[in-house]
Amino acid sequence: MDLIKIGKFIAKLRKEKHMTQEQLGEVLGVTNKTISRWENGNYMPSIEMLQLLSQTFAVSINELLSGECIPDEDFRRQADQNLVDAVKESAFSFEEQRRFWIHKWRREHISLFVVLFLIPAAAAVLFLIKDKIWGLSLIPFLGLIEYGWQNNKMMIYVENQLYGKNKSGESV
Repeated sequence: MDLIKIGKFIAKLRKEKHMTQEQLGEVLGVTNKTISRWENGNYMPSIEMLQLLSQTFAVSINELLSGECIPDEDFRRQADQNLVDAVKESAFSFEEQRRFWIHKWRREHISLFVVLFLIPAAAAVLFLIKDKIWGLSLIPFLGLIEYGWQNNKMMIYVENQLYGKNKSGESV
């Protein structure tokens, strides 16, 4: 998205309505400096502000994001392009979000991992002290089962965060 083009379009629409930056700011609930930053292409209005601008100037959000009035025959094509551009410019890719939530879950559950390491270690020491070598063969299997269970919990957590699902699995 071309912020300068969008800004010039907002300025053009404002001037057509014979409004000052201060007057538009009062209508939208922002300062005239914010309006100036938008019009200069320094900042992009939030989606809420785009909605208000759309209502104020009687244009579509699609036209605001395009920085121009769009004829009906090009409207759908331009809407698709604006959506693609917005997704490309989003702050984080899907993979970055996934890595973030995995890291967050692991960081929040580090004490659990420490305990899960200490229990098999203590069990191994106990089996060696009690001279029950056969019990040592169970420890790797118990560790694998626990790892699988914890990894499954982590992936459920990550998927719920990425796809916006609540605890019952319903989309929010």
